[in-house]
Amino acid sequence: MHRALSFLLLVSISGLVAAQQNRIDIIGEDAPELAQFGDYGVGVRTIEVVAQNRIDIINTPRGGETAHYDRKLTLEIWYPADLQGAEPGTQYQAITRNPDITATLSGRAVRDAEPLRAAGPYPLIIISHGYPGNRFLMSHTGENLASKGYVVASIDHPESTYDDQQAFTSTLYNRPLDQRHVLSTMAYISSQEGRVFSNMIDADNTGIVGYSMGGYGLVNNLGGGYNEESVGAVMAPPNRLLEEHATSNPDYRSSLDARIKAGFAVAPWGMNANLWQADDLAGINVPTFYLAGDQDGVAGYENGSRATFEAAVNSDRYLLTFHGAGHNAGAPIPLPIELDNEENEGAAGHYLDENWDNVVMNNIMDHYVTAWFDFHLKGIDRSEYLRTIPSIYRSRLNLEHLAAGQ
Repeated sequence: MHRALSFLLLVSISGLVAAQQNRIDIIGEDAPELAQFGDYGVGVRTIEVVAQNRIDIINTPRGGETAHYDRKLTLEIWYPADLQGAEPGTQYQAITRNPDITATLSGRAVRDAEPLRAAGPYPLIIISHGYPGNRFLMSHTGENLASKGYVVASIDHPESTYDDQQAFTSTLYNRPLDQRHVLSTMAYISSQEGRVFSNMIDADNTGIVGYSMGGYGLVNNLGGGYNEESVGAVMAPPNRLLEEHATSNPDYRSSLDARIKAGFAVAPWGMNANLWQADDLAGINVPTFYLAGDQDGVAGYENGSRATFEAAVNSDRYLLTFHGAGHNAGAPIPLPIELDNEENEGAAGHYLDENWDNVVMNNIMDHYVTAWFDFHLKGIDRSEYLRTIPSIYRSRLNLEHLAAGQ
């Protein structure tokens, strides 16, 4: 008995130490099988890309002339790497929900490591955060997927980050465009000889992970055009600019990118705010995995994620529900210790769930992210994992599947 208690104490202390180091790569003892890291070394680089001559929503007045600007997107890129004997591990300086505080996160990638081209090209995964958020919010997924043979590009969406949170109308307009621009830019970079990611990326097999407003943009890019009522709503961008992404726009569907072969939507916002009707979501035919908490008070559950899942009748789709979880189910990294104090109680809530541990949720999410993209982007049979819940979580999770036509 004494030995057992000593072991449990050691495990608790080890977990505490890991949390204090702000680790994004913790795999818990009860983690599902596919949450484990893969066999590839992981490299990471930060790059900036520019969407030229984008409509400047912030400076376009209602009823006035449309303004334009060059929109700069900072990307964190994780990729399979030749570590050449380097010890895995790096730190990320991540601005937090309190933008005055920067957290030091620890992971297992190696900064600027040499890309491993021999086994490429690799499918592309794009990660799109919420409002507000940043490119590190789902860094656990970025590192994890890169270790399994994916190039992962996580976006800082301007005017939607913790330190650059501006009018919501910018996010409403720009989110689908940012995701597509990153896809096209990564494909271009891979096609250019002599670039760091030359011949590394199979952009024809792209998946997108979108959380909250990232999920909103993802659903639109999968074929869910916004309804006509939302185009002219009070909260919409000025001068009916949202019509560019609307079902009623005859050019909308031709603007979508057929290289997006699968989506993973975490608590996608929009259905509860009447951005879509059932007929709009019937336009989705790309396979999509939805993940949500049934107590989501931000994006909604019955009138949000579940309603989106049910209405996307022309796509093959799954819904994983975390019982008792809110809007933060699965996606956010564990609470940075820099915010774990009374002064930052409000900001800390951005990372926490009342009924679930973040590491457990991250591990479950990364298990299903792996199964989903392995199946759709690599052709690996993961049906066993996509139709089952690990036994230890069967009372706390629910997994549903609907085929196209249902």
